[in-house]
Amino acid sequence: MNATTQDAKFDYDLFVIGSGPGGEGAAMQAVKGGMRVGVAERYTQIGGGCTHWGTIPSKALRYAITSTMKTLRNPTFQELGIHFSPSLQQLKRGTQAIIGKQVTMRQSFYERNGVPVFQGTARFLDSQTISIDGDKPIRAKHFVIATGSRPFRPAEVDFSHPRIYDSDTILDMTHKPTTFCVYGAGVIGTEYASMFRNLGIKVNLINTREKLLEFLDDEIIDALSYHLRDQGVIIRHNETMERVEPTDDGVILHLQSGKQIKTDAFLWANGRSGNTDDLGLENIPIEANNRGQLIVDEQFQTVVPHIYAVGDVIGYPSLASAAYTQGRAAGMHMLGRKDGNLRVNDIPTGIYTSPEISSVGKTERELTAACVPYEVGHSLFRSLARAQITGETTGMLKLLFHRDTLEILGVHCFGANASEIVHIGQAIMNQPHGHNTVEYFVETTFNYPTMAEAYRVAALNGMNRLF
Repeated sequence: MNATTQDAKFDYDLFVIGSGPGGEGAAMQAVKGGMRVGVAERYTQIGGGCTHWGTIPSKALRYAITSTMKTLRNPTFQELGIHFSPSLQQLKRGTQAIIGKQVTMRQSFYERNGVPVFQGTARFLDSQTISIDGDKPIRAKHFVIATGSRPFRPAEVDFSHPRIYDSDTILDMTHKPTTFCVYGAGVIGTEYASMFRNLGIKVNLINTREKLLEFLDDEIIDALSYHLRDQGVIIRHNETMERVEPTDDGVILHLQSGKQIKTDAFLWANGRSGNTDDLGLENIPIEANNRGQLIVDEQFQTVVPHIYAVGDVIGYPSLASAAYTQGRAAGMHMLGRKDGNLRVNDIPTGIYTSPEISSVGKTERELTAACVPYEVGHSLFRSLARAQITGETTGMLKLLFHRDTLEILGVHCFGANASEIVHIGQAIMNQPHGHNTVEYFVETTFNYPTMAEAYRVAALNGMNRLF
């Protein structure tokens, strides 16, 4: 359906609050479907937390660290006597240029599609009306709330102290500490622990749970734990903060178990809150939960059907990739395409530790609990010619498949380029019945030498277990 019913009562068919990946996905999908779309962004530039505080700057810094340290450890460089310790300012030097390129590119999307972007904080006056910074009311038929999230900050932790950081402020750290403590071993905490350890900083990673990243396959969790410890990260499981004591020369973390850990700097990475406290929700029948998140149905509609919410503001999986897909799905639903769910249950994880991790589909734990007869195929990266050439031999690809139908049930990858490699398996998993089997990888010729060849090796390894 063409959504340009052009009702004079409304200024826009869709108004989007937030210009991160979720907001952009919804806005672009809707405007290309013929809707009149407007966007509000409270920051001075578009792109949201993904572009300015999260995904882009942290992954740019990670790349700078890993590539620089890999070069410095190269035997040729060491033989030439090249030794230096890069500062954080040097490593972050290219990040602003990358952010600028992202902003310019995304700004062009709105400009060439005729979507106005208003700078300011949008608040609901009623379920059809918003105002930006108290300016004149704007009426719209539909809304998408894509306001994102921010680090959860407990009141008892003094984030104004120069040695205490959260995942937004850590990127502004200028000095390179000798020792570092990360409280919270979720994706963000684990990524930063890995990143700073690569710089030669002594890292304590405090996990409030029993295992690291419990949503991953157990074998991947074990591999990650082993390699973090092998790199020198101290991991402490099942710990809970009692208090954080900042001092002039460091930060002391007091744990309920009685332990005390003193480090030069401290990163709080335990949870995030949805950005809903300044949305004017008191004027509409929508309530946020205790983490500031909004509840939505499978089409991303809130309890008010013409108001949708996407991205980090709805919680799990809190991925930029998922937010964009959710935004597009919401846009499709408004346009009358009821099938607009866009594989939102088929979102791969991408965890940028060193080595990185990516997975899609079921874990062994889930398949065992569901009594699904499955088999496992492994390919260790150290056996691949490409990995031997690049020197990145740490890691593996793991395929889980049904032992009777041979359908691929899960793909789990740990090692260099894992977040790229996983998409080959994801594509085959989603083929029609009969074409989504492990046999594809046995019968397909892969370029040699490549990391993708791991699929053939893993498939043959798994097939050899059948009888």
